Amino acid sequence: MPSPFPGMNPYLENPEFWAEVHSRLIIAIADVIAPQLRPKYRVAVEKRVYQMTDENSILVGIPDVVVGRSLTNTEKEPSNIAIAAPLTKPITVNLPILEEVREGYLEVREVATGEVVTVIEILSPKNKRTGEGRKAYESKRQQILGSLTHLIEIDLLRGGEPMPILGNQIKSDYRILVSRSEYRPKAELYPFGLQEQIPTFLLPLCQGDTEPLLDLQALIHGVYDRAGFDLVIDYSGEPIPPLGEVYSAWVSELLKEQSLR
Repeated sequence: MPSPFPGMNPYLENPEFWAEVHSRLIIAIADVIAPQLRPKYRVAVEKRVYQMTDENSILVGIPDVVVGRSLTNTEKEPSNIAIAAPLTKPITVNLPILEEVREGYLEVREVATGEVVTVIEILSPKNKRTGEGRKAYESKRQQILGSLTHLIEIDLLRGGEPMPILGNQIKSDYRILVSRSEYRPKAELYPFGLQEQIPTFLLPLCQGDTEPLLDLQALIHGVYDRAGFDLVIDYSGEPIPPLGEVYSAWVSELLKEQSLR
């Protein structure tokens, strides 16, 4: 069953689904561009690994059970012995657990030299909020921007803080950034909203090579259909993160037209 939205489906941003969306979309992009890049280039699936503590991680609780010895019928407490004050009941607290995070991304490599020509990143929630996830990604981002490697940065998440763009406070629900090494510090930005289709864009390669057109919209629809998200998404409720007043009425009407509400 196809996605009911013409562009990005906001229900896919739910943390319950996003990890799978992220993984499937990376593979879908690799599968669609790899045949167009042969034999000069190959597409490698890579992973960035770092450790962090997250408030949503599994936490260790401190139990509030006090173990004591009960008296038998023959052991009666003497009346002349002072009774100890009851123990102070402990408070249950949570301890952060260090977790290993693995984030996938793509590298387009020139076969003859092994050189990384283009990096394709799909942002995750950890990249867009303060903490180790954002630090790790921003460090990798700066390395790429300081090199001869092209960068494609795909942001399909409304939540969190967008990646920085100097001197430009463009507001949009989603965005795609194409940074060609030969044009830096200038880059191509594709901002778009929930009601719009995801823009198509060219995949930057070495100068003089034919650049394939990447239709991210078709890939998102394909991921939604193959993964069977229509079977698990509850369209009667609000997406996570919530939409706000601007889109709530439009989404409600759209879903009613398709008998999903």
